[in-house]
Amino acid sequence: MKKLLPGIIVLAFLMGLSNNAQAQCIKGPDGKYYLPDLVTPCPNAIITGVPFLRLVADARSGAMGDVGIGISPDANAVQFNDSKLVFAEDDLGISATYTPWLRALGLNDVYLAYLSGFYKINDLQAIGLGLRYFSLGEINYTNDNGEPIGNGNPNEFELKASYARKLTDHFAASIGAKFIYSNLAAGQSVNGQTISAATAGAADISFTYEGEPKVGDMNTVLRIGAAFTNLGSKITYTNAANDERDFLPTNLGIGAAWELKLDEYNSLTLATDINKFMVPTPCLGGEEECDPNGNGIADWKEQGPIQGVFSSFGDAPGGFSEEISELMYSIGIEYWYDQQFAVRAGYYTEAQTKGNRNFFTVGLGVRYNIFGLNLSYLVPTTNQQNPLDNTLRFSLLFDFGAFDAETDN
Repeated sequence: MKKLLPGIIVLAFLMGLSNNAQAQCIKGPDGKYYLPDLVTPCPNAIITGVPFLRLVADARSGAMGDVGIGISPDANAVQFNDSKLVFAEDDLGISATYTPWLRALGLNDVYLAYLSGFYKINDLQAIGLGLRYFSLGEINYTNDNGEPIGNGNPNEFELKASYARKLTDHFAASIGAKFIYSNLAAGQSVNGQTISAATAGAADISFTYEGEPKVGDMNTVLRIGAAFTNLGSKITYTNAANDERDFLPTNLGIGAAWELKLDEYNSLTLATDINKFMVPTPCLGGEEECDPNGNGIADWKEQGPIQGVFSSFGDAPGGFSEEISELMYSIGIEYWYDQQFAVRAGYYTEAQTKGNRNFFTVGLGVRYNIFGLNLSYLVPTTNQQNPLDNTLRFSLLFDFGAFDAETDN
């Protein structure tokens, strides 16, 4: 389906600009920023480039409120926490996921596709590969006067490879490297600047603890993980100076999952993730406060990637309370019967001033021999539209370890 985007909107999207409610913000007597009514807190969402890197593709996680750091490992661990791979029961697995995007708006050519896999070299080592592809469909570009200036098929992709190793029987670490490519309007010219495809490099570092505590006579598995993702260079679509480049969506995630093996046929997993962007919080003040050197670029934008990581834990204009509001929470539950049929549910929430995404999720899973299928559906809890409204996501998994087991028998 073709879509018309004025050039000015394309420019705003490329530069990662917010909807700039910041311009209407007023500093209250308590030092915090409010809208002109001096009652409603001013929106101040974290701004990054290539946000597709944080889109959850896995339908299993998507059915559990987007949790993924601590749940049992499969090929989709490459998205969340590569270090889990060495704890996988199988030696080889592949997953393919397709996520329609903006179906509620009637678009049928915008989607996220994800292909991932892993191989356990031995009981101590594993490698993972992932390819994420985001298609924004076909676009007819127009200028400010509505005149056609060309067509395009904007798309983005991420290619990742990772290595995981057990450091002890219960603790593992991993490192992953990724190449990022984003082509939103290459060849177009906006405000005298020629737009080109953007590229960047980044790394993921993650850790996992897995133990098997017993609760009475019941066997359980406890996994706790931490993942630092998208640690890398800044990104730009023009020849802008480095200070004007956009931050990658660098993120710190901490998650835990507790799997309760109720009996021979029934198991229940409770999981939660907490995420925080390690990116500077936009300044809400005037030029004197945000750009004291008067060079036309806000100081928070001039920070380097590493400086931005450290400053992100204490730079919110609203102080500690705003730092806490930047946390994103996911909780999920998963029930398996005989490891063949699963029912899942979850909830995701973030602060009103930081994006205001709040939704329930539900889903199903089936597993037979080497084949697995997961489905998920999102149920919004606010009036704010979500790109996944009225959308069914699905993932296919292929467990070649199960095939080998059958062959041996």
